Amino acid sequence: MYSGDNIKNNLSSWDFGGDTPNKFDEHISKSVPSYEFGQSIISNYSDFFVNLTPKLIYDIGCSTGSLLSKIDARHHEKDLNFIGIDIIPEMIEVAKKRKYLNPKKFKFECIDVLDMSLEKTSIVICYYTLQFILPSVRQQLVNRIYESLAWGGAFFVFEKTRGPDGRFQDMNTHVYNEYKINKGYSPSEIFSKSRALTGVLEPFSDKGNIDMFKRAGFKDIEYIFTNICFKGWICIK
Repeated sequence: MYSGDNIKNNLSSWDFGGDTPNKFDEHISKSVPSYEFGQSIISNYSDFFVNLTPKLIYDIGCSTGSLLSKIDARHHEKDLNFIGIDIIPEMIEVAKKRKYLNPKKFKFECIDVLDMSLEKTSIVICYYTLQFILPSVRQQLVNRIYESLAWGGAFFVFEKTRGPDGRFQDMNTHVYNEYKINKGYSPSEIFSKSRALTGVLEPFSDKGNIDMFKRAGFKDIEYIFTNICFKGWICIK
């Protein structure tokens, strides 16, 4: 089965490894509405936090490093350091090969973030990442992110979300499928990817996400993006 862009998959087995990283940027920009625009939003909002100490930025689930490269380009004169984390070795290899203005300031680690300690930081980004973390340990990760942030630091979260009830979920699914058809994907490719993501991508509702942020300790939470069922928040410690 293929999910478009010649990405092969099977039932409940979506995998970002193999040859997917080489096609990832093209595929994701067509699959997720305003994917690159969302990265630019985070890059712009980072202006308010790049002067905090420590000058360290984490991208958890960094994929090919495209988002960190945008922040680096915007703030190339700042004394910032970047750590990209991804569990997929092939993604890390692609990220390492990307051209950065300040390559010595970048570190990429192929590790499950649940198995590592987070250093004190001023910005943490989870750009469509939490939805792939098992719900049973997702709160644990957000708790650790909150603890790692310096006072006044920012946690940027973008996620695909579930509707608040069945009616809105049906509407969102329909409109999102129409979006993908307009991007050139066939109904069979859309259905194939949906089957592959079953049990792999587990979105929360808006309320479920916000409640999770609050349980971790965040009190200042604001929407910075919304498009169909895709949402973005900034949470400030």
